Amino acid sequence: MADLLRLLLRVAEKAANVARVCRQEAPLFQLLVQEKTGDDKNKKFVQDFKTLADVVIQEVIRHDVGAQFPEMAGFIHGEESNKFENGLGESVTVTVCSTEEETAALLSTVLDGDHTAASLLARAIHQDPATIDTSTDGLTVPLSPSELGIWIDPIDATSQYIEGREEVLEEGHLSPSGLHCALVLIGVYLRSTGEPVMGVINQPFNSKDPAGGGWRGKHFWGVSCGSINVCSVSRPKDGAGRGLSVVLSSSEKQVVKEALTSLCGPDKLVYASGAGYKILCVIQGLADAYVLSEGSTFKWDSCAPHALLRALGGGVVDLSKTLQSNVGPQDHKMELTYHQPYTECKGADRWANHGGLVAYRDCSQLCSIIGALKGKL
Repeated sequence: MADLLRLLLRVAEKAANVARVCRQEAPLFQLLVQEKTGDDKNKKFVQDFKTLADVVIQEVIRHDVGAQFPEMAGFIHGEESNKFENGLGESVTVTVCSTEEETAALLSTVLDGDHTAASLLARAIHQDPATIDTSTDGLTVPLSPSELGIWIDPIDATSQYIEGREEVLEEGHLSPSGLHCALVLIGVYLRSTGEPVMGVINQPFNSKDPAGGGWRGKHFWGVSCGSINVCSVSRPKDGAGRGLSVVLSSSEKQVVKEALTSLCGPDKLVYASGAGYKILCVIQGLADAYVLSEGSTFKWDSCAPHALLRALGGGVVDLSKTLQSNVGPQDHKMELTYHQPYTECKGADRWANHGGLVAYRDCSQLCSIIGALKGKL
């Protein structure tokens, strides 16, 4: 498991490099944006974007993990379809080839023969990232790769990534929108139970290098399995007396906003972009909880950050199920799981978190939130 974690941190950094390269090549980036259609369109966004960066990142992760752990190859799932259409209307399946030259040749067919762009991307795909510093050496978890599956969200908050607004992050403050909301999310779950046991989050656009002006990323990871709970983020200090704060989507239902305003006070409701980023805010202690009443997130959005929250003593529950249940909200049956699709749905919706969710660090705060929302939805 320590080997798997080290590999995921490395491929997430490689993925972050690809995301940065794609943004640096602005004219190319404009060409790459294609709209999702049909069953794969996320209904919440009028324009949900499918970018080559997304597909390439997902395939890099799939390729590298499958190469080192072949027994996981059939259980690496992602948000994106890896079929891409070029300007000639030809459908090209994007995969990572064994050499940089072959990958460049494949990508140039997607890019209508733009060899320069294809070579830049292929170089980023095949480049080994700088060594990631982690204290994973003593980590022993009694699980084998054949018991695990992976969910990848290649770029969560794609719309923020495409818009590309640069914000300066202030320590200890949540920043509602901008490039920093775009995250690479890799979550590992148990095939038998669907529990999230490991998560890696890479924030490719965390800060600008003062010298060169290029972007520097930041990574977060967590492992939660039985009695083993380890996280790269330390548990935020208890802010006794500062009141409960909740992060929401700005499009959240009015009835939810009103119920939470009564519970927390109006200045304790904050808004941010990207499901992954909102859960990261809870992990970092920038908010106490994230509440979403809609079924507009998916397994790939929540799996990685869910594992980090579990390692910190929190979790992510199905809101609808928890509101209807007679057992306490902290009952583990309320937690989201990641191994079973909704067979009555089609396309991406098979993997939606249909009941909405609450991401939390503290069980007593979860109980307060569920109490405030009972009978309202």
